[in-house]
Amino acid sequence: MDIEEYSPKSTLIVKETPLKRSKYPFVDVHNHQFDMPVKNLANLVAEMDSMNMGFMINLSGFRGLYLRKSLENIRENAPNHFGLFLNIDFEAIDDADFKETQTALIDSAAAAGVMGLKVYKSLGLTSTDSKGNRIAINDPRLDPIWEACGNNKMPVLIHSGEPASFWEPKDKFNERWLELRQKPRRYRDPASNPSFEEVLAEQHDIFKKHSNTTFINAHLGWMGNDLDRLGTHLDTYPNVMTEIGAVLAELGRQPKRARRFFIDYQDRILFGKDSYKVSEYYTYFRVLETDDEYFDYYRKRHAHWKMYGLALPDSILQKLYYKNALDLFPAIDHSLFKN
Repeated sequence: MDIEEYSPKSTLIVKETPLKRSKYPFVDVHNHQFDMPVKNLANLVAEMDSMNMGFMINLSGFRGLYLRKSLENIRENAPNHFGLFLNIDFEAIDDADFKETQTALIDSAAAAGVMGLKVYKSLGLTSTDSKGNRIAINDPRLDPIWEACGNNKMPVLIHSGEPASFWEPKDKFNERWLELRQKPRRYRDPASNPSFEEVLAEQHDIFKKHSNTTFINAHLGWMGNDLDRLGTHLDTYPNVMTEIGAVLAELGRQPKRARRFFIDYQDRILFGKDSYKVSEYYTYFRVLETDDEYFDYYRKRHAHWKMYGLALPDSILQKLYYKNALDLFPAIDHSLFKN
């Protein structure tokens, strides 16, 4: 038997509280629906209703015709349940009219009802300018973009970097070994990539420089394994929020510390999921709401360890699930979140 196939069934007898619906309606601020222009939104809303999702933000709004068709589909078929984020082509950075074109794009998107800007991890890692040079996240040529988002009160949800383990040797000591074996392209060879700390420093630099712009540091800023550091980060940058998409496994293995973090930073954390699969939300509900012990995460390559429930207080759950998002995105229909 290959070690990758080893999946022992625990003999531990513990309380089980399976949940298929969140205790309170929630806003998912980190989702991807790549077929939004043509998607059957009635079917998607029915799935959302089944798990008590009141509103979904599709970060993959793209731009141009794709964005316009997505907005049309939403307005015609589910105007109260979806929001869109814009995506920019950063590799056009050397175009003579880059500043004017991109700021006009942001202005027009905001006027059309687009809720924010999504920045993918390619910026700072793989995106290059016309000379083939890596575009740093804090490249001053991008300053007008962050400024325009602030002027339009459009939050920027930014995913920078990867888990730090992706830069570490692919050996028996790397806790993401299985993921790097199954997804070898996720490895960041230090010889040909900026370091983990360099990428984060570039990101944090724009947070400091553009204090009038609200940033949502995606995936707990890849600091979910060091919540003391993440807390200091949020203390340092009052214009930054964070979200829990695709990093639930970090929280579920440290329930005592994670619970304290949610209480201490209850106004700064948003609910996000990232990839969309209904059954995977159930694990989120269980970790956040119950005090269950020693249960499985839904994807082995992300977490070979077990999960523990945080049993968050109702007041914290309400902020995480919807109140913080409603404060950040006033255009969301508040009537969907009456308990």
